[in-house]
Amino acid sequence: MNVGVLASGAGTNLQALLDQVHGVGGIEVVAVASDKPAAQTLERARHAGVAVAVFPLSEFSARPARDDAIADWFAERGVELVVLAGYMQMLSPGFLDRFRGRVINVHPALLPAFPGLRAVEQALSYGVKVFGVTVHFVDEGMDSGPVILQRAVEIPDATSVDEVMAQLRPLEHELLPTAVRVIAAGSVRLDPDQPRRVLIDR
Repeated sequence: MNVGVLASGAGTNLQALLDQVHGVGGIEVVAVASDKPAAQTLERARHAGVAVAVFPLSEFSARPARDDAIADWFAERGVELVVLAGYMQMLSPGFLDRFRGRVINVHPALLPAFPGLRAVEQALSYGVKVFGVTVHFVDEGMDSGPVILQRAVEIPDATSVDEVMAQLRPLEHELLPTAVRVIAAGSVRLDPDQPRRVLIDR
């Protein structure tokens, strides 16, 4: 399965994919795109010999035009699964139509709680004691697609985002490659009786 990755920042989740699934079991990361020209994730991809491209919104008339260009670039490289690995932009419906059911995201909260940006800040403000990570399919909503994998961790005395993320990042780096593996193996399917639920054949 050819994987395309979208990322905006440091790229630690991309690195987890490169380290754990790239070149293993028929999985290849073939393209990495970013909306940020200086994103460290691009250097990680280049170091691994993966094609990279930058699509800053300022170079396009609107977000749908930018997303169409990304979709074209991915399609040219045979991308079959799109992974959002710290991509801080919503994708337009046109992009999702072209990769329907083939876009996944990793989110630092136990969805459906705390969707959107600053999820950890939201959780801290709410006073929760249990945090977590979700990998889910992407639809047109805000982190509202069917959940593939989730993992929780108790951090009862958490007071800062850095403190929480230090415990969540290892979960992200485990769950995201696992999700790619099970999808590549054809083991993930939507429950026909509950379309927002995912079934994983073990």
